[in-house]
Amino acid sequence: MPPLNRSKGRDVHIFDASDRNTSIGGLILTAGVTNANLYAMIEIFVIFDGEDILQNESSIAIEGEYILRNESSIAIEKDDSMLLPGNYYIHSSRPIKINNEAPLTRTISQQTGTRVQAFTDAVRSRDQRCVITGEEYLGNDDWVGFEAAHIFPLAYEQHWTDHNYGCWISSIPDRGGTINSVQNGLLLESAIHQRFDIYMFSINPDDNYKIICFSRDRKGIAGKYLDRRLLDDPQRPADQLLRWHFRQAVLVNMKGAGEPVFEHDFPPGSDIVGSILEGPKAAKRMEFELFSRLATQFDLTE
Repeated sequence: MPPLNRSKGRDVHIFDASDRNTSIGGLILTAGVTNANLYAMIEIFVIFDGEDILQNESSIAIEGEYILRNESSIAIEKDDSMLLPGNYYIHSSRPIKINNEAPLTRTISQQTGTRVQAFTDAVRSRDQRCVITGEEYLGNDDWVGFEAAHIFPLAYEQHWTDHNYGCWISSIPDRGGTINSVQNGLLLESAIHQRFDIYMFSINPDDNYKIICFSRDRKGIAGKYLDRRLLDDPQRPADQLLRWHFRQAVLVNMKGAGEPVFEHDFPPGSDIVGSILEGPKAAKRMEFELFSRLATQFDLTE
């Protein structure tokens, strides 16, 4: 089965105004996305070459800015008005470039192992519910349907170490390393966890922790906000990690045609390795699948 095309169904299309025939990105519009959100997301995958100097309607120079205009050349305000479907054109006095930052290849992960059990226990103890949908844990040790999700994936622990992401962690676990801190975790329903892992939605900590969906919203979560009880917890997830996840989600969903969504539901008897090797980004995906499993048992940074 071919991988899901993230650009299919887009109803927001983004162009450089100097080339109105070639889309440089886009978005499947869901509830809660505002004009200001679009500006912020464009600034993740588009690089503006130097300071822009534009003229507003009063012929006053605006430095360090760019303007979005719609198909009718009407300027789009950077405000909380709900974004409308359509084509949007970036008007900048300086050339723009597409950010060549490569997002980390990620697929759905089911993680059990000695290094992550304490992480799972800590996330369960803190959250007691899916922090996205609000579904509550009812006790009796019945955690079926709930999963402790890593915000930053365990498979990339070496990347975590190399970039010193552990400096964002204040609650350091006794075992498993800083990447297995409760501050790098969220308790999610199983289906929500899957969509979080493959960046179908993310949480924007710079917009009051609003949930932004990048695909059709089947769960009714788009435009809602992260559970306030979690944000009031002293062991709350680190904002920097939520911001990292949101940035990845923008890069994989909005830049160009988007990144592939990998098949994960292989029927019994399938040649899983063969299917992966025949698919897109085979080497990166094999690396993720291997390290995702090994890292639950061993510290691969040692």
